[in-house]
Amino acid sequence: MTPVLLCLILGMALVIERIIYLNMATTNVDALLNDIEGKVKNGDYAGAKELCRNTRGPVASIFYQGLDRVEEGLENVEKAVTSYGGVQMARLEANLTWIALFIALAPSFGFLGTVIGMVTAFDDIEKAGDISPTVVAGGMKVALLTTVFGLIVAIILQIFYNYLLTKIESLVSQMEDGSITFMDILIKNKK
Repeated sequence: MTPVLLCLILGMALVIERIIYLNMATTNVDALLNDIEGKVKNGDYAGAKELCRNTRGPVASIFYQGLDRVEEGLENVEKAVTSYGGVQMARLEANLTWIALFIALAPSFGFLGTVIGMVTAFDDIEKAGDISPTVVAGGMKVALLTTVFGLIVAIILQIFYNYLLTKIESLVSQMEDGSITFMDILIKNKK
């Protein structure tokens, strides 16, 4: 049971960290793009960069990287936005492999407990020289409980894992849509 409990504790710690990170990474992209467009129309690229620097989230970071390369031409801006978008996507997906590992380990440890419980039950039968239900019950109980708890932990972590994937997909979609609109703004307001 201890390994199953550790899977739950470590898995939930990572889930909570990811939920906090992803919620902090959420930005009102439309409002940010409107503010950037206003500044870019007036030629205030420094103000647009400052706005992005002071806005949290991956979208603002991507826009900042693009604005930082405006002087180098739109082709370099697009390369920077694309490259930094990949970096930000990797940050969003951080620790998901560890959560997936705990999802896989919890039932495995549960099944290991099942095997240990069965071995204990057979040892008890051997010691007692009898196959009465009371002799077998203790080992069987351990076997069933570890399996149940292993599966419960995996189900809980799987639900949160899918929530995190959905949240990441939403953020990535915002990043992609926002980047296209951002490039359109720069193209319309070319120096």
